[in-house]
Amino acid sequence: MAAVLFVSDEESGEPIDDEPHRISDIQSRLRNILQGQTNITSMAVTNAERRLHQMMFADRDFEMASSPLEVSIQRLVERGYSVVTVQCSDRPKLLFDIVCTLTEMEYVVYHGTVRTDDADQAYQEFYIKHSDGRPISSEAERQRVMQCLQAAIDRRGQGLRLEICTVEKQALLSEITRAFRENGLLVKRAEVSSTKGQVASNIFYVTDAAGGIPSSEMVDAVRRHIGTGSLTVTQPFPRICEEAQEAGNRSGTGLGLASLGCLVLKNLSNLGLIRSSSC
Repeated sequence: MAAVLFVSDEESGEPIDDEPHRISDIQSRLRNILQGQTNITSMAVTNAERRLHQMMFADRDFEMASSPLEVSIQRLVERGYSVVTVQCSDRPKLLFDIVCTLTEMEYVVYHGTVRTDDADQAYQEFYIKHSDGRPISSEAERQRVMQCLQAAIDRRGQGLRLEICTVEKQALLSEITRAFRENGLLVKRAEVSSTKGQVASNIFYVTDAAGGIPSSEMVDAVRRHIGTGSLTVTQPFPRICEEAQEAGNRSGTGLGLASLGCLVLKNLSNLGLIRSSSC
């Protein structure tokens, strides 16, 4: 498990970077709660999503990943590239996760293509080299890259997306997670943000104890606990994409997932995560 938390003083709302004794006390208390092999650090983070990848990669979670059935790598000898191909179910931030993993492993993406089909299957292909200019040169390196990419695909646990918007108050997050726990829900992933004295926006991806989609009865029990007007169950991602595609066709814009993928690739290029892109 990895988490990035941005904390501030309860009274002033300001960061506590200049209070090392306070940070040390927080770290000590968290270690007592979490126990086991726990690494807690305090540092400046510009991109929480990328930092989460770095933390999981450093913890070698890829060693526990499933067999890399959705990733293949071939060597393009005449051009000096390694060609990485990913074929899997489409989901939000799939491209980001894959490119971040390649970047953390010190590979440079020179070209890439992205597309999806009507069955919500994603196809992504990248021409890569190591940062020193060489392609993947051994079977052991090839297997490691495939294993790490499979871990990146699997890392974002799927589940039912619940959006909770309510007035911010002290211990709100604790109250919400207790409601989940008491009604048999497990949190696979969470994105939490709040502004003191204003509205807190929380997104949770939850499953039942067996890892499946929770029943409507379980969700209703949580809704009664935290307030009927605060919780919204969001439609699964593939259906949202389907509706967006249909809307694009009706409007004549033709904005499909393939063009969206290329747009994201160009944005990643602007961020310095890839060298160039082609659609």
